[in-house]
Amino acid sequence: MAKQERRVGYGLPVVLAVGLHVGIVLLSVLRWPVSEPEQTSSAIVQATLVSAETATDRAQRAKAAQARAAERQAEEQQEPQQAEQQQQAQQQDEQQRQAEAQARKRREAEQQALQEARRQAEQEAQRRADQAEQQAAERKAQAEAEEARKQAAAEEARKQAAAEKQRKAEEARKQAAAEKQRKTEEARKQAAAEKQRKAEEARKQAAAEKQRKAEEARKQAAAEKQRKAEEARKQAEAAQRASEQALASSIAGEEQAIANARQAAQAANGFKNLVKRAVEQAWIIPSGATNQMRAVVSLKLLPTGELVNASIRSSSGNASFDRSVLQAVERAAPFREMRELPAAAQRQFREFNLDFNPKDMRR
Repeated sequence: MAKQERRVGYGLPVVLAVGLHVGIVLLSVLRWPVSEPEQTSSAIVQATLVSAETATDRAQRAKAAQARAAERQAEEQQEPQQAEQQQQAQQQDEQQRQAEAQARKRREAEQQALQEARRQAEQEAQRRADQAEQQAAERKAQAEAEEARKQAAAEEARKQAAAEKQRKAEEARKQAAAEKQRKTEEARKQAAAEKQRKAEEARKQAAAEKQRKAEEARKQAAAEKQRKAEEARKQAEAAQRASEQALASSIAGEEQAIANARQAAQAANGFKNLVKRAVEQAWIIPSGATNQMRAVVSLKLLPTGELVNASIRSSSGNASFDRSVLQAVERAAPFREMRELPAAAQRQFREFNLDFNPKDMRR
């Protein structure tokens, strides 16, 4: 009975051991990741050499040893049956040795199969690791290329944005400069137009004022001329009356009186013309003087003919023209011919007026 139990006990442990090792190999192959390769550049495969001798085998050997010990004890106790039992023991030992040899061969075959499976698994792992490393390198190169492309695109976009900004700034500057120039030119034109308008208005006002003053001077000159004519007429009448009175008072001195009066009138007219000619010869007519300008000058003289005062009695409306007449009077004085006049004529010419007009000198 003990021998039969030992023969049956070796088969099941061997089968279990082989199945266990095959399962380990299959699990190591099936659990390897296929869709997502390892990110590391190398793969480390750790393998532990599992002894082909399992606990069941060791238990069987121990049990066999115990059986052999029991057999030896039984052989010692049963001497008569020793030879037969020894023969049976030898047979059982031979069977045991054969079974162990077969088990050892199976274990060696399993170990070789396991080692081959490990080697193939290591090669597959290395291949997958190399493939994963190559894929990682390719992905890294692609990522770096994409990053470089993005950076180049960003740099190009930045340059384009900077160029666009500079172009817009330059365009805005040119527009501002053109607008400023346009406004400056417009302001200059407006200022020139306003200046021209004011100058034209001033010219018209000056012309109107000049014409007004000329007209006023002409009227004053005409009035002065009429006054002088009336004064001369009155003087003539007075002289005539004096002459008549002298004639009435003294018949004897009638001829003398008439001669004196005539001589006084002639002397007076001659002195006045002499003074006017002397002044006209000293007169420097301004370049802007016109024939419409006329100035009446009032002269005050001493009996010796020296000039006491000269003033404008009636202005021509032109200060330069009036000043030139006064300067001419001052240059022509003194008028020594006055000492040759009779006393009555001298009194008449102590203060008198002269009329000056460029038209009289240009005839």
